[in-house]
Amino acid sequence: MLKIGISACFFYPDPDRTVFGHKSLSYMENDMARWISKKGVLPILLPDLEESLLADILQQMDGIVLQGGSDIAPQHYGEEPIGPWKGDPYRDQYELKILDYAIRNHKPVLGICRGFQLMNVYFGGTMYQDIVSQLPHSAVHRSASLYDTINHPVHIEPGTLFDRLYGHVANPLVNTVHHQAVKDLGRDLEVYARSEDGFIEAFGYTKEATGKVMGVQWHPEFSQTQKGILLDENLIFNVFIEHARQHRN
Repeated sequence: MLKIGISACFFYPDPDRTVFGHKSLSYMENDMARWISKKGVLPILLPDLEESLLADILQQMDGIVLQGGSDIAPQHYGEEPIGPWKGDPYRDQYELKILDYAIRNHKPVLGICRGFQLMNVYFGGTMYQDIVSQLPHSAVHRSASLYDTINHPVHIEPGTLFDRLYGHVANPLVNTVHHQAVKDLGRDLEVYARSEDGFIEAFGYTKEATGKVMGVQWHPEFSQTQKGILLDENLIFNVFIEHARQHRN
């Protein structure tokens, strides 16, 4: 089976939490587990370990998925917080180690939402810390109450991987669950798609084969919530998994 490592989300110690209140918890969101768990694919939650131990586990992975979650800490792209959006520097360090290992060892990577943003920062890019306060005339990109039931159109960049995957779609729509966005694009990243208000929604790393290292701002694993309306999430998955198979061989 292909082994796909998935970076963990964290719950930190909280004495008010009834179960494991004084402990840190690592978890994978269930839609992510279901999306990755196709026949012949084994999802593996990557543990929070010191780098020397983590490297032995990462070496066994055929591909890496960076899942969504908390904000990137502004300090990792050279800024101070502009408000309450201080991010999660501990998780950043954990995932940056994973991403750095994957890039240095030429492993396939798929970044989703936060993972997409982390990739941009890793490659030297910056972020809008809060779309609503920094760019108030932008479209709605997140609703806390409606969550993954809202969507918006995207423009597919001509001549790119996503043009080959989705160029035939008349009105391409994606879900949207983010309040931060790419500001300055990282080095060696090619834009695959943008929102109608101009935000980068997908990119790929140009120093690897097309699609081997890529990220999307939306959540393809949440597509079942709006089944049949959004871009086919399986096309992204298939590209990533094919690179994982080639890497293994």
